Amino acid sequence: MIDPVIFEFQLLGFNFALRWYGVLIMLAVLVGTWITSRELGRRGENPEIAWDALIIVLIAGVTGARLWYVLNATLGGSRYYLDDPVRILAITEGGLHIFGGFLAGGLAAYIYARRKQLDFLLLLDSAAPALLIGQALARPANFINQELYGPPTDLPWGIPIDAEHRIGPWQDLAQYPLESTRFHPTFAYEMIWNLAAGGLLLWISRRYGDKLRPGALFAAWLVLAGLGRFLIEAFRPDQPRIPGTGLSYTRLFAGLMALAGFVWLLVRYRLQSQQTAGAQR
Repeated sequence: MIDPVIFEFQLLGFNFALRWYGVLIMLAVLVGTWITSRELGRRGENPEIAWDALIIVLIAGVTGARLWYVLNATLGGSRYYLDDPVRILAITEGGLHIFGGFLAGGLAAYIYARRKQLDFLLLLDSAAPALLIGQALARPANFINQELYGPPTDLPWGIPIDAEHRIGPWQDLAQYPLESTRFHPTFAYEMIWNLAAGGLLLWISRRYGDKLRPGALFAAWLVLAGLGRFLIEAFRPDQPRIPGTGLSYTRLFAGLMALAGFVWLLVRYRLQSQQTAGAQR
């Protein structure tokens, strides 16, 4: 397996480490910002807006991702952060949830757009493909960290998981031997889904750009991102469940995302068709 730490050193008594997780996230952020800037330029806006907004959106996104992760774990019954709240700040230990990043980053982007008098829906449409592609580029970090995997499988693309990273019943090495047990790479399923969905949104924006209503591409992102995560969550036993149900909080939110995007598209285009029909009478 790949060592999660690329290199580490000590300075003034403090230990610093460069991790693949951080490197891949930054790569995802930079590629996503580049795609967004290109999409803004194609829509007649200044591409530099994406880079100017990067710092505030990134800080808000990381903060939101961490807080969502902590809340998700706590709702699932963990007292890890309640007993030692200082650990909420220890993001180097891992623990970022993409949905929290989307919400907080989106709020920061909205505030930025208002201050710069930029059409927020145009910004959302420009960022929609980038969100999917950027998220996909960061997913290999989950393989390196041996996390976010699914149940055991006999499929040829199953991956090995070390004993220290096993969860639940799979910690029983007598029943699930290290040498022969392989697991679903659910992070890879989501990576493939997101790359395909992001590519689809880019194609739609170019093929039907003049016919798309403002916000339609972002609504499509809600549908595709939400549906993909909803389906993949069925293979994610690590996610905290809503008490009394087999449904995780993340899967519920993903389903609501997809539903909201579908309703958004339905309402926008039904209203448009009604207005067109009324004008032709």
